[in-house]
Amino acid sequence: MKRVIVGLSGGVDSSVAAYLLKEQGYDVIGLFMKNWHDDSVTISNECPWLEDSNDAMIVADKLGIPFQVVDLSEQYKERIVDYMFNEYEKGRTPNPDVLCNREIKFDVFLKIAVDLGADYVATGHYCRKGEEDINGKSVFKLLAGKDINKDQSYFLCQLSQDQLSKALFPIGELTKPEVRKIAAEQDLITADKKDSQGLCFIGKVRLPEFLQQKLQPKEGVIVQIPSNSEIYKREVPTFQTKEEELEFFASKNNYAISDGKIVGKHQGAHYFTKGQRKGLAVGGTKEPLFVIDTDVIENVIYTGEGKDHKGLYRNVLFVSNEEIHWIRTDLTLKIGESLKVLARIRYRQKLEDAVLYKVERGLYVEFSTMQSAITEGQFVAWYLNEELLGSGVIA
Repeated sequence: MKRVIVGLSGGVDSSVAAYLLKEQGYDVIGLFMKNWHDDSVTISNECPWLEDSNDAMIVADKLGIPFQVVDLSEQYKERIVDYMFNEYEKGRTPNPDVLCNREIKFDVFLKIAVDLGADYVATGHYCRKGEEDINGKSVFKLLAGKDINKDQSYFLCQLSQDQLSKALFPIGELTKPEVRKIAAEQDLITADKKDSQGLCFIGKVRLPEFLQQKLQPKEGVIVQIPSNSEIYKREVPTFQTKEEELEFFASKNNYAISDGKIVGKHQGAHYFTKGQRKGLAVGGTKEPLFVIDTDVIENVIYTGEGKDHKGLYRNVLFVSNEEIHWIRTDLTLKIGESLKVLARIRYRQKLEDAVLYKVERGLYVEFSTMQSAITEGQFVAWYLNEELLGSGVIA
């Protein structure tokens, strides 16, 4: 009998994943990951993980499977939290959920599972796994979940072939309502529990408050750049090569305070990210202001009025060589090669037509339509049909 360790988070998805695996005849063990107890950053007055841990334990008891809590807080702080703070200080916006899957669930947690004699680890992600024999070798595929409203393949865009080979996604063929129905039929305590909005496996945490407790406030100015600014009238040169063209359109606008007018103050540019609307506390405009760029060195936030402001949009982005990751290593592009794909730059964004271009320095992704708030530090993921082929950190 194959043994599976399920990451029981105390939510409905992982609860049903554990139930389905047991029904399929696996030897199932439930593990709850305790990822946080650093008092230097108080998250809330309540103990955020305790309720989730108790719910996970009650589910395991109901299913008749062994259950334990593993403390991964040291690794989580080192690999996720410290990295996040460093990225925010640099003015980049990391994705903690993608990192948590790569560094914790499918690395540290996977190693613990293997030590416990597990053949697989399973999670409650809405995605699927495929396998194909290519040139006599098993190649694993990460496929989108059947529930198009909940597809979570994007969060797993940094997994490797080895990690994927040991992964199971039992609810990938189901929709969220079907999962809740199964949980209710089995009388699981998590059947009606709301989805977590917090940081991966930490509990009820809102990211801005979390950051503000670690990154020091620093007063700076908010500058509004007019949509008809000369910055947006730059002349498009004649390009000798496709790479020259891509480099031109991937380049960011360089703003100065003199390009606009000061409309307010903020408590730290590192608390803000491109495309953000809330938290600026600036009134007096017909449409809301959006962050179009941040300068963490000069501590300036640049904004534009309205969601259609030119400063929010471009259609080309760049990924440096060290940040390119292929799940399908057999499809890795060589210098000079290109590939038509579907791509997204954030979770829940619908997939859009794009072309990958491999150059010596890295990889360009050219979208067929303009993209709003392409953000440094976030992940771009590319697909062929429903298969996620690879991803990269936006430079």
